[in-house]
Amino acid sequence: MSILEVNGLKKIYTTRFGGNKVEALKHVTFSVEQGEYVAIMGESGSGKTTLLNILAALDKPTGGTVLLDGKDLSKIKESDISAFRRDNLGFVFQDFNLLDTFSLEDNIYLPLVLAGKRYEEMNRRLIPIAQQLGITDLLKKYPYEVSGGQKQRAAVARALITHPRLVLADEPTGALDSKATDELLRLFREINQNGQTILMVTHSVKAASHAERVLFIKDGEVFHQIYRGNSTNGQLYQKISDTLTLLATGGDRT
Repeated sequence: MSILEVNGLKKIYTTRFGGNKVEALKHVTFSVEQGEYVAIMGESGSGKTTLLNILAALDKPTGGTVLLDGKDLSKIKESDISAFRRDNLGFVFQDFNLLDTFSLEDNIYLPLVLAGKRYEEMNRRLIPIAQQLGITDLLKKYPYEVSGGQKQRAAVARALITHPRLVLADEPTGALDSKATDELLRLFREINQNGQTILMVTHSVKAASHAERVLFIKDGEVFHQIYRGNSTNGQLYQKISDTLTLLATGGDRT
């Protein structure tokens, strides 16, 4: 069953004073099944960030639709959009987006506090997530007291604690060292295998090679996609690298 349906998505930006129009997305169409782990890749300027912003209900398309569980994101009232994002989407960012004046625990609780949940329920939700992510002993620490990898695990906990329909990850390994990257990607696979749907935008071939499917965006369109099938991470890594070379050298869409 498709949890996310993107149909004929277009986005045109008009430059200042209306001088020129930039077509960031041309005709993007794809779907994501419940429980899938999808990576989106493409060169800078390909439209990945624009696409992610629209999927996150942070921007509206010029044309086409984005349906999450059949609900058209562009039809949600402005007064309801923040609550919709909080209740349905989990976000993991490259720069963690943690509040330095809050402990890791309070950072993780924040979306539930905004939703008006009671402390008992928040704590009940946090305990298994913190155990899975290996941050139980860090919850009382502040972001400036822990490593980048630990910050990102706290950010993942914050994304998961609302039980979101979809986790959107924007370059989640971009600020991490090799060891922390390996640990985060292992956790993402485990989280996905437990049923969580994940859509990740990344420049990292290594990160994308852990997904089940990789979509490639070029010049605002879906250029190609690769399914893992029976491929190992190493084999998928090579397929991704070959496709990126094709994109960079102007190969034809397949």
